[in-house]
Amino acid sequence: QVQLTESGGGLVQAGGSLRLACLGSGFDFSRFLMSWYRQAPGKEREMVAVISAGGDYPNYADFVKGRFTISRDNAKNTLYLEMNSLKPEDTGTYYCKAIFTPNVYWGQGTQVTVSP
Repeated sequence: QVQLTESGGGLVQAGGSLRLACLGSGFDFSRFLMSWYRQAPGKEREMVAVISAGGDYPNYADFVKGRFTISRDNAKNTLYLEMNSLKPEDTGTYYCKAIFTPNVYWGQGTQVTVSP
C-alpha cells in the first residue's frame, strides 16, 4: 500500500522557520522525482520545489528561492522542506508528490499557518 505522510506543519510567526517531512512507503522511493506543492484557501495548488531521484538537482518556485530548501534522504524514504523567513503568504496546506511515470502519488497534506 502506497503512502506519503507529511508532518512538521504548524503555526509560526512571520520571519520564523519550519521543517516539513514526508515519509514514503509502499514504493521504491529512491526512483521517484519528489516535490512539494502548496494550496492556500481559495487558490489553486502550486509547485513549491522539486528534487531529482538522486537528490542532486533541486528546483524552486521564484516565490521561495533563497528561503526554502528541499532535500531528501533515500535511506530513510523521506523528503524534507526547510522553510525560513516565512511570510503570511506562505500560509496553506503543503503536500508532497511522488512521480515515476506513469505513477503519481500524493500525500494528505500538512497545514502551515504564518501569522503577521
